[in-house]
Amino acid sequence: TLDLNLGKVALYQLSYSRVFHSVCSLTCVALRIQRSLELYIFFARLKTVPKSFRCPVISTAGDKPARIPRYSSPKQTLEAIMKIATWNVNSLSVRLPQVLDWLSAHPVDALCLQELKLSDDKFPAAALQEAGYHSAFMGQKTYNGVAILSRTPVTEVVKNIPGFADEQSRVIAGTLHTDTGPVRLVNGYFVNGQEPGSDKFDYKMRWLQALQDWLKEQLQSHPRLVLVGDFNITADDRDTWDPEGLRETIHHTTAERDHFKALLGLGLHDAFRLFDQAEKSYSWWDYRDFAFRRNRGLRIDYTLVSEALKPLVSACEIDRATRKNERPSDHAPVIVTL
Repeated sequence: TLDLNLGKVALYQLSYSRVFHSVCSLTCVALRIQRSLELYIFFARLKTVPKSFRCPVISTAGDKPARIPRYSSPKQTLEAIMKIATWNVNSLSVRLPQVLDWLSAHPVDALCLQELKLSDDKFPAAALQEAGYHSAFMGQKTYNGVAILSRTPVTEVVKNIPGFADEQSRVIAGTLHTDTGPVRLVNGYFVNGQEPGSDKFDYKMRWLQALQDWLKEQLQSHPRLVLVGDFNITADDRDTWDPEGLRETIHHTTAERDHFKALLGLGLHDAFRLFDQAEKSYSWWDYRDFAFRRNRGLRIDYTLVSEALKPLVSACEIDRATRKNERPSDHAPVIVTL
């Protein structure tokens, strides 16, 4: 009887040992399969799957090598992400180090600058090229000036509004070539206007009308269009810290806002307002009266996207951090993600 019981114990121990060994073997196989699939997915996303990972061979104890079938998943579309930013730097010669630092921290595909305040011969193309950006620019000594900085060269460059006589450097446009098709980028430093009823305000009204007429033509030939820049207009009361106190003053007049609505009427959309945004979100603050600290600002820097690009917009934000720099621009960058 004792021998029989000891034999049963030995048999049970052997059975348990085999079960434990089998479980361990299966666990190792599962882990190796999981690791192989993870590696396959990683390389698949890079579109370079080494042959050794396409059909991994897993060997199991006591069995012949088992070939694991290729990982398969529903067809995925790899969407290209494109970021475009606009920033009134209020003197590129003064703010160039800040621009380079910002591009290093935020490597956008294109950065549109306004108020360069330097002539073409002073434009820092070499420094920007070293940072990885091509430049298309239209400078002007002391005032105005616009530029498009881009990872790839822009083509079909147009400077100022065709057919509108203007001595000031306010508009530059170019075509960006992407994996999903061309994007027409228009960068504008809109006329300030000084005050309603002045000659400069009349010039602003004529300039805005000329811009609308030209953009209407541009949208017909370039349906994938983005209009960015310092508009010097508050679109509505949400875009000003004091809507009642500033009503019908410069940037807040009905005439200016009607022109903004006319731009939207062309089929453009305010990318910032496509998303829920915090109240009192502004892009410009006066240097005086601690305006930034008190958040007494205006949202006058915009990114408008055409109907064809609207479904692709995934984010739009204002980078307030630059306003905290030493000797900052009074404007903050606005970034849209497609």
